[in-house]
Parts: sequence; structure tokens; C-alpha cells
Amino acid sequence: MSTTTAEGSSHETTPQGIDQGSYDKDPAGFLRQQHKRYGELAVKVALVGSAVLSVLVTLGIFFSLLFPAVDFFSEISVGDFLTGQRWAPTFADASYGVLPLVTGTLWTTFIGLLIAVPFGLGAAIYLAEYAPERLRRVLKPVLEVLAGIPSVVYGYFALYFVAPTILDDLLSIEIGTFSVLAAGLVLGIMIIPTVASLSEDALSAVPQSLRQASLALGANRMRTTLRVVFPAAVSGITASIVLAASRAVGETMIVALAAGTRAQMVTNPLVDGQTMTGFIAQTATGESTPGTLTYNTLFAVGLLLFIVTLLMNVTAGAIVRRIREAY
Repeated sequence: MSTTTAEGSSHETTPQGIDQGSYDKDPAGFLRQQHKRYGELAVKVALVGSAVLSVLVTLGIFFSLLFPAVDFFSEISVGDFLTGQRWAPTFADASYGVLPLVTGTLWTTFIGLLIAVPFGLGAAIYLAEYAPERLRRVLKPVLEVLAGIPSVVYGYFALYFVAPTILDDLLSIEIGTFSVLAAGLVLGIMIIPTVASLSEDALSAVPQSLRQASLALGANRMRTTLRVVFPAAVSGITASIVLAASRAVGETMIVALAAGTRAQMVTNPLVDGQTMTGFIAQTATGESTPGTLTYNTLFAVGLLLFIVTLLMNVTAGAIVRRIREAY
């Protein structure tokens, strides 16, 4: 088989589509090019496989929660589950209203975000806009060390130091051994690196030309940061906050150790309360018989937690796409 180029020269090609003329002129270069093509194909296959695997794992998690949850809701109505204000699945007069667990989760997440968002954004702005490069190379890894500390360590830190020493002794806040406040404060400390690191990356990605244009128009450094750089990076900052919130909602050991195990409607952060993840951790290590209604409560609460987290991420994705600015 032969082909004719624009210059009129003819090149022989093999049945596999190999350009015989190119091969004859530079065999080594031609083989390198073919090897590069195969390498690119292998990378594409690996990337597509990773994406498909992620989707399959997510679906596997969803269906592993769904089928036992369906068995649970065949005996307990969805309305009673979502609106009931008493959670006592192991008592003789069992009740399956999940609102006590939801209020405990919302309180710890809200307190955690109150701590993580201002401190995380402050650290991100300093690292991206004000810190010298040498200091930044030291501070950012030190900040990210917080993300590598096991959550069980944070839990004991909340239980044995934050609650009795800081809240009770130093601040004279009367709380018991367990409290939603102590758990939320330490939860906020744990997610600071998530907000700070991702927000700093978003701020650093803003083109330097925007800063220079703002300064050239007479704005000072702080005004440039708050009025130009911050709005330009708001999509990345929003994503970091949502990711931190998702991690706070799904955190287990801190709330299991420091918030308490009594499921009650939490209207005051000074009292103890149980979260959805705290209940799952407590019940999963108990003696519930698989297939029973008490055992299936694990999957009903887990499915609710999965749906809440999914809705948070989908909503955040829509917001980020709407406000994203491309440069």
C-alpha cells in the first residue's frame, strides 16, 4: 500500500499502517515515536481505569448500605426515622427517630467550621501573599503535619485536655466529661490544614498580573488581597471549605471519644450528645446480630450520612462551577 504526500512523494505503508518511508529514513526515531504512542495509550487506559474504579467503589459502597437499609425501612417508616426525636434502638421500648444524631452531627460540624474557616483562611492568605518564600517552605509542611495526626489522638486531646483544662479550668465553662463543644473545637483544629492548604493553592494560582494591575492602580497590599486575589480564588476556597465540612461530618473518633454516647436532642453545645458516626462506631463494635433490626440501624444511619455528604459535594460542585473564573 502506498500514500502520496502534498509534495508528491510516495510512502509505502504496511498493512498495520506503519509508514515504511519514515522507518527507512530514521529507524531509531520512528521506534521512539511508536514507543511514545504506546506509552500515552497505556497512561490513558490507566487514567480511565482509575476513574471507572472510583465510580465502581462508590456504587459498591452505596449498594452495600442500601440493601440492609431497605430491610430496616420495611419495618420502620422513613417519616418516623427522619422526624422522630428519640433514638433508642436497643431499648425495650425502642424508638428510631434519628434527629438526635443529626443535631449532634450538625453542632460539632458547625463549631468545627467556626474554628477552621477563619484560622485556615488566615493561614492561607499569609502563606500565599505575605510570607517570605523561605518561611513559607517551612510553615506549610508544619501546618500540614496536623492533617497527619491520627484522629484518635485528637479525641483524647479533647477528652483529657481541652474539656477539663481549657474549657473548665481556664475559661470556667461548666461542662461534663463529655461535651459537643470540646469535640467541635478539636474537630475544627483537625480540619484547619484542609482549609489552609487548599485555599493557599487557590490563592497562589491567581495570576500575578492581577496583583500588579491592582497595585499599579494605587491599591495597597491588603486591599489587593481582599478585593482582587480573594474573589479570584473564591471557587477554590469554596471547594476547600466544603471538603473540610464533609470531613467534619464524617469524622468518627473525635466525636466518639469526646462528644459522648447519649443520643439526645442537642440544643446547647455544653451538653454531651451523640453523632451519626459516633453511633456507628459504638454499635459496630457491639454484639448486634446481623440481620436484626438493631443491626440494620447501622446501615440506615450510614445511608443517611452518605446521602448528606453526597448532597453537600454536589451542591458545592454546582456553586464552584457557577462562580469559577478562568485565566
